[in-house]
Amino acid sequence: MPDHFVIVGAQRSGTTYLYGLLDEHPEIEMAKPLRPEPKFFLDYDQYSLGLDAYDAKYFSDAGSRVRGEKSTSYIESEVAARRISAMLPDALIVVVVRDPVARAMSNYQFTRQHGIEDLDPSDALHRAASGDRVWDRTRFSVSPFAYLARGRYVDYLERFTAHFARDQIHVLVFEELVADPSVIGGLYERLSVDRAFRPLRLGTPVNAALKADEVPEPALETWMRDYFREPNRQLEQFLGRPLPWPT
Repeated sequence: MPDHFVIVGAQRSGTTYLYGLLDEHPEIEMAKPLRPEPKFFLDYDQYSLGLDAYDAKYFSDAGSRVRGEKSTSYIESEVAARRISAMLPDALIVVVVRDPVARAMSNYQFTRQHGIEDLDPSDALHRAASGDRVWDRTRFSVSPFAYLARGRYVDYLERFTAHFARDQIHVLVFEELVADPSVIGGLYERLSVDRAFRPLRLGTPVNAALKADEVPEPALETWMRDYFREPNRQLEQFLGRPLPWPT
């Protein structure tokens, strides 16, 4: 049986870019289709069919040794963490984190562009701090308005450390992934595939830079930097090193 890994999140943190880098590697097969994401471990009807059904639905029979899935809602679900652990106890859990201010603004614009958000950035981000916005659970697996909560990365990482050993959780920092080829090489090495492989997409991430309408006003950015100061400190402790964004 091929080894498995799961990219569990975080949303708007470069996971689609990472998917592409992994999908190019000749020793790795990524679950298809990319969109919509499988969300296999969130759907009890799918999950109850078992591992063979999972492999048959999302992977080919091409003999790949390493198989991976990307579903960014998993990081917000204790149920998903528990089910992945039960079905794939030896899986590598891959998380991508990004400057939480940039991630929040990208998340806001994504929600607005899809006709879900009608508040201006300041109102929407301040409302997000309360976490009290109602959302349609029949349409979305997770709240489309959790702009700030998703940047409190350790809150979500702890959900997975309750089910997986710490060395099974591989955290990538988006800004480093883009700038330094050795970062993807390190993940290839963790997956026991050729770390010297250089994918064509390397250095050209999807939606990497903030668009003009994703740059927060100075007052809003100052408020968000303050909001994320303690979560950033916790993430630095979890990683055991400084972060590359303002903390």
